[in-house]
Amino acid sequence: MTSGNSFQLLILTELGYGLIYLVASFILFYIGKLFYQLVNRRIQVDTELVKKDNVAFAISMVGYYLGLIMAIGGALAGPSRGLLQDLIDFGIYGVLAIILMNLAIFINCRLILYRFSSEDEIIRDQNAGAGAIQFASYVATGLIILGALSGEDGGLITALVFWALGQVVMVLAGQIYRWMIPYDIHAEIERDNVAAGVGFAGALLAIGNITRIACSGDFISWDENLIKFGYIIIFGLILLPVTRLLTDKVLIPGEKLTDEIAHQEKPNLGAAFVEAFSYIGASFLIGWAI
Repeated sequence: MTSGNSFQLLILTELGYGLIYLVASFILFYIGKLFYQLVNRRIQVDTELVKKDNVAFAISMVGYYLGLIMAIGGALAGPSRGLLQDLIDFGIYGVLAIILMNLAIFINCRLILYRFSSEDEIIRDQNAGAGAIQFASYVATGLIILGALSGEDGGLITALVFWALGQVVMVLAGQIYRWMIPYDIHAEIERDNVAAGVGFAGALLAIGNITRIACSGDFISWDENLIKFGYIIIFGLILLPVTRLLTDKVLIPGEKLTDEIAHQEKPNLGAAFVEAFSYIGASFLIGWAI
């Protein structure tokens, strides 16, 4: 067999394997969708999306789907150990990712927006601000799982530990955000202030991305990996208030974010998107710089 034919056969084999992995990913995604409906049996997904045209729920649902894809990506990433073993590992870690994804959302809803029911705000009131925060919580959780499952020489224990640490970081970031803004985020969300929800969502997405960076990489030892995790997380949490200050001074000069988002009759959604962008953009810069 010529080298050209060998190369073509290799390409076809890789494409065939890629198609099998893609089909397995779609199956796992569908399982994740069914698991969400099982956990949230009170929510009629089709009714909310089609009959009620519930934009808040659509935002939240898209966040779950996007976070689920990232979590599945974490299960799919890594060096190949052969097709059969890869599919076995993918199934085990994929199902684990789905379970962790839904468990994290339960934790975040109880500890981040703890003064009211996020489900009631999204389903009953169709509150798009609450939907944006839940979108960010889902995606951030998917990013954390992606980071926890990445790298070599780890396993189920390391994935679970770093996922749990990620949940602590998310809750802590929510507390820091409430401390650093001069308005009551819960009160603003309850009065359907979408801008306040978008700004908070940007902060959660940024922390989720920073936590992904902190979790990523090969597992060397508990000491080295936990020290690396701690340094990056501390840096990221300090960055939150600094980023908001810089956004006020650089991206929206002459205006105050607080006034634009919370202290006017019609909250400025554009200013909220700028705030959200500043957090997310800073999180990527941290990842590239470290």
